[in-house]
Amino acid sequence: MADIAGLLAALDGIEVSTDRALLRQKSRDFYWYSPILKAILDGKAGELYARPKDEAEVLRILAACRAARVPVTTRGGGTGNYGQCVPLEGGVILDMTAMAKPISLTDGVVDVECGMKMIDLDLWARDQGWELKLWPSTKRTATIGGFVAGGGAGVGGIAHGTMRERGNLVGARVATMQDPPVVLDLEGDDASPVNRTYGTTGIMTRIRLPLTPAQEWRDIAIGFEKFTDASAFALALAFADGIPKKMCAVFDSQLPPFFRAIADSVPAGQSLVLTMVAPSGLRALRDLARDHNGTFLVEQSTVEAERDPDKTPFYEYCWNHTTLQVLKKDRGVSYLQCRFPFEDTLAAIEAVRVPFRDEVWMHTECVRFGGRTTMSALPVIRWTSAERMHEIMAAFEAVGIGIANPHVLTIEEGSNYRRVPGDQLGFKQRTDPLGLLNPGKMRDFVPAETTPA
Repeated sequence: MADIAGLLAALDGIEVSTDRALLRQKSRDFYWYSPILKAILDGKAGELYARPKDEAEVLRILAACRAARVPVTTRGGGTGNYGQCVPLEGGVILDMTAMAKPISLTDGVVDVECGMKMIDLDLWARDQGWELKLWPSTKRTATIGGFVAGGGAGVGGIAHGTMRERGNLVGARVATMQDPPVVLDLEGDDASPVNRTYGTTGIMTRIRLPLTPAQEWRDIAIGFEKFTDASAFALALAFADGIPKKMCAVFDSQLPPFFRAIADSVPAGQSLVLTMVAPSGLRALRDLARDHNGTFLVEQSTVEAERDPDKTPFYEYCWNHTTLQVLKKDRGVSYLQCRFPFEDTLAAIEAVRVPFRDEVWMHTECVRFGGRTTMSALPVIRWTSAERMHEIMAAFEAVGIGIANPHVLTIEEGSNYRRVPGDQLGFKQRTDPLGLLNPGKMRDFVPAETTPA
């Protein structure tokens, strides 16, 4: 048990709390999407909640925790799915949401405090003619720091890839757990060790990201009698260089009934494509849909929908929000994260969709990896057992589909094709030699220093 009284004295003047209800709330994310993680993580909680307002307070907290040998688990909006903000060994929950200001925007690069909500950052940038290149389906609640530390894929991936692509993270300021803690200002490749490492390698305080010129995106829902036509259309759109697009997702016919605001607009038994396209591409999009036997069903302004709390931008039916939309009505499901081969992509989808159709409800997203276009998948899985889930994963892998397993806790086991290049392990041994930052989430880490008995 941590010396909470001693920490409280050391952290005088910083917002802290030992309220148990608050600690339970702030020690959770959406790990319960996975019955496997739910069994492991239910009941885990921190012992002290701390919410710093600036870098100086972050360093004070880290110094006190290092001196007392108390673990620190960083938290943003708590919208992740892998238990990355769940403390396995108690300690301090470090809530970064009070550090939520944009610092500057120069030559299309934004410097922003890590606790700023992505929706707020995007709307602020839009007022200056720019927008985020990438965002998760949880854009309206997620923080930019949480996205870089634990997500990194989502809307915009059809054009810009994921956060692991060189150039999508310009730099970061990172507080370490050294003796004493310091702030490192990392640029370019030097920032890779904090990209998608769950706060195990340092506490991001500020992030620098490249933006892209803002578009007045349109949400378009297109219906298809056949899933194969929907998939062929989506991949053709992904390769259509003349159509500006931000997102394209495909859903087998089991899924649209769970999409509350548009369910009644999708004819029964039809597959669905949801896409975001710039107004200049709408004519070409209609022609492409016609060529693949698709019918326009619903159209709305993305920006107007996300500004209205009573409306749903279509990206909130996509990426991992698909699983959430189903879980609202049916708690007997879970999900997977997959990437289909670059060659014969559509054949690989059908190779697993058809034999597993009763228990795998296919949902794919068009995305780029390493300059090549393919489809990623977050299918909804009818849950029966962990053994059956592993059988399904093995069947996917047998036909060349990559699995980033969302039912494990560690970076190494869960990343697969999503792993960010760089020496993350060596960086952690330098910046967190005692292993106090989010312990248990980096499988191969061995502390570089030992704690006195």
